[in-house]
Amino acid sequence: MEIDGFQGRLITADHADYNNARAVWNGSVDRHPRLIARCSGTADVAAAVRFARDHDLAIAVRGGGHNVAGTAVCDDGVVIDLSAMRAVWVDPADRTAGVQGGALWGDVDHETQAHGLATTGGIVSHTGVGGLTLGGGIGFLMRSRGLAVDNLRAAEVVTAEGSVLKVSADDHPDLFWALRGGGGNFGVVTSFRFALHPVGPIVLAGPVFWAADDTADVLRFYRDFVADAPDELGTVVRLGTVPPLPVIPEALHWRPAIAVVCCYAGTVDDGERAVRALRRFKAPLVDLLVPTPYAAFQGATDDTVLHGWHYYWKATDLTGLSDDAIAVIADHAYRAGSRRSYSAMFHMGGAVARVPQATTAYAGRDVAHNIVIDAVWLPDESGEHAAAETAWARRFLHALRAHRADSVYVNFLDADDGTGRVREAYGDRVYRRLAEIKAKYDPDNAFHHNKNIRPG
Repeated sequence: MEIDGFQGRLITADHADYNNARAVWNGSVDRHPRLIARCSGTADVAAAVRFARDHDLAIAVRGGGHNVAGTAVCDDGVVIDLSAMRAVWVDPADRTAGVQGGALWGDVDHETQAHGLATTGGIVSHTGVGGLTLGGGIGFLMRSRGLAVDNLRAAEVVTAEGSVLKVSADDHPDLFWALRGGGGNFGVVTSFRFALHPVGPIVLAGPVFWAADDTADVLRFYRDFVADAPDELGTVVRLGTVPPLPVIPEALHWRPAIAVVCCYAGTVDDGERAVRALRRFKAPLVDLLVPTPYAAFQGATDDTVLHGWHYYWKATDLTGLSDDAIAVIADHAYRAGSRRSYSAMFHMGGAVARVPQATTAYAGRDVAHNIVIDAVWLPDESGEHAAAETAWARRFLHALRAHRADSVYVNFLDADDGTGRVREAYGDRVYRRLAEIKAKYDPDNAFHHNKNIRPG
């Protein structure tokens, strides 16, 4: 099989690398594309899109391959694989970074931190830049620096016709608006340009763990603590078991626990003052909140969500952290059967909330907290855990029904979250506008192997 004008690698089912090339982060996804087109640059991407359209083949786009729903790979179609396109260029004077579409957040942090700069990225360093950004892009820096989409200044996009567009607030502004939250519905983004900010290289960051029995008390304290927290303090609450990381005493490994993970995007001294009350609350099992290199912190939990494990997610935005909501979370968080399953709650607000809603397609500007329920099990545990863990996640989400906002972060949706939940992620007004832009740039819905927005 050949593609005119393509200079990268073409991988078919008879290729020795085929099984590795079709594997994605979520090991429960097992799809068999007809062709994997591993692109060397934008011209290859355009050629691969034209080939797929000419042969009426489904298209999946792979950046980091990290989406839980497995949208990076399709059956019997063409995977446009950007994984060889991971270059990052930093302009320290202009405080911007150019990032190829297949880069991971670890690639970005590595290069930008050489200049003491960063932009909002994911909380796992092997997450792909493209997928996370196009859905909005939440992370530890968002309360002070905005979402990833708030820092996006320009993009290069290959359209459904195989054309290459330079997109920004001045060029194709409708498409630029849609890219900032609308997902991979509008084309293949081959490069991004992000604004950078002074961060680190040493920040005060890390988790503080308390016993699971303290969960309700910790969450009630946390609710009041973050209400007055400075924007520089990013926090994520993790509920599950203590991961078996080398920095954690072995006696605590796999113990049910709640953790508040912090990253202060300012001076260490200011950070120490900002977290003092948190560290003094009750009696933590272990306090790992220390001065640390920002890039190292960003990859500190990579080994707790490894490639090839099986994952299933359910998620929602929350109306708040009332005592009743806290009771539900404390009651359900530790009922998973797999010790690798967990839930994570993100504190939003700050700079995220100050961006006018109409500026981007990301629709969750007024949300204070969201939660993702992550069922996790190993491949050889599928018979034992798969049904039980997915049922736990669904029950947990159902139990939160009285505390759910009418919205959800689109990047947290799993494969069985249908069209209704995609609409929920945007709301009717934003969804209608996205559908109109989809009809302009992809009227045939060629890019549908995603959290799909149909042309309208």
